Amino acid sequence: MSGCYLQVTYRLGRPLAAYYYLPRRSGQKSCRSKEAAPGLVVDYARNGRPIGIEITAPSLVTLQAINRVLKGLGFPALKRAELKPLRKAS
Repeated sequence: MSGCYLQVTYRLGRPLAAYYYLPRRSGQKSCRSKEAAPGLVVDYARNGRPIGIEITAPSLVTLQAINRVLKGLGFPALKRAELKPLRKAS
């Protein structure tokens, strides 16, 4: 996958969890995870490259917190509009 994208899982119309996919090779899977901030867990591939961010507490996580994690991983910041699906049902 060449680009980044957000996938949100809903339960009863509310966001239950979300996953922000980072660029990765097809079929690449997580081999370890590390909490980067409250409600944010980074998944890493076998080669140590970050491949995604689990958003375990969608209603509590802020844009600023996600962007701090992305910056620390060397990825560009998200715009507020990119988190709209996560906030829309909150």
